[in-house]
Amino acid sequence: MRLCLSCRHAFAAPSHDAPCPACGAEVAVMDGVPCYAPTLAHDSPGFHPEHFARLAQLEEGHFWFRARNELIVHALRRFFPHARRLLEIGCGTGYVLRGITERLPELQVSGSEIFLEGLDFASRRLPAADLFQMDARQIPYDSEFDVIGAFDVIEHIEDDEQVLREMRRALAPGGGVVLTVPQHPWLWSAQDERACHVRRYRYRELKQKLHAAGFAVVFSSSFVSLLLPLLAASRLRKRKPGGDDDLNGELKPNALVNSALYHVLRFESLLVRSGMRLPVGGTRLVVAIKTP
Repeated sequence: MRLCLSCRHAFAAPSHDAPCPACGAEVAVMDGVPCYAPTLAHDSPGFHPEHFARLAQLEEGHFWFRARNELIVHALRRFFPHARRLLEIGCGTGYVLRGITERLPELQVSGSEIFLEGLDFASRRLPAADLFQMDARQIPYDSEFDVIGAFDVIEHIEDDEQVLREMRRALAPGGGVVLTVPQHPWLWSAQDERACHVRRYRYRELKQKLHAAGFAVVFSSSFVSLLLPLLAASRLRKRKPGGDDDLNGELKPNALVNSALYHVLRFESLLVRSGMRLPVGGTRLVVAIKTP
C-alpha cells in the first residue's frame, strides 16, 4: 500500500503518479524521477552527492563491495526464500541492487535514495527498476515489502531509530530487514567524518534499537574480521597529522592486492554462510524479522 505523506491515507497505487484518493496530493517529479522529499533531493546531510561519480567507478571489482554483495545475496536467500518484493533504502549508484537482481531475478525490486545524483547512476545500472527519491525517515509505503535492505546507510542518519520504525511499518507481516553497518566506535577516524558517518555501531546498541522498533534479530555476524588489523592500522594512521586524507584511500588497492583481499573476505563469507558468527570486524551484518 502506498502511504500519502500529506494526509497519511494508505491506498493501493499502481504507480507513483497515482494521486492520493483522499486528499488529491500528487508525487513530485524531478528529472523524470518520482520524489517524495523533493526539498532534500540535492541538499541533505549524510553524504556529499558529488562523490557518487567516484563511488560508481570504485565499486566495480573492488574486493569489499564484491564480497559484501555475495554476503547480502546469501542472507536474502537463506532468510527470505519466499520474498517477492524488496526495497533497498539508500541504493546510491545501484551497485548492490544490480547484484541482487542478477542473482535473484524472481524478486521485484525497488530502490530509493535521497539524492537524485545517486539515482542518476542507479538508473543506468538498472534501467527497468522501480527507482524513486525519498527520505528514509518518511517511507511512503505501508505493509508493502517482504524485505527491506539498508547497506551501510543508517550510520549516515542522525535519527536512525525513526528509520527503523519506518522500515517496520513499510514491511508486510512476516517481513524483515537485512542491514550492514560499520561497527566498533574505537575504529572512528577522520575517514568516518569525511564519509559523513554519524556513528559506528556497537552490536548491543543496534540490537536494542531494532528491538525497540519492533524487530527480532535472527542472525548477526561481523564481517571484515581477518582484515581487522589492517583496517585498524589504516584508521590509526589517518588520525595522525599528515595522514592520508583521501576519502577513498581504502578503496584503491592495486589489482594484486585487491584480488588477495577479496579471497580473504570470500573465505570469511564462507564461514558466515556455514553459520559461524564472527565476533569482531569492521562491518556487521544483521537480519531481523518484524514482530507482530
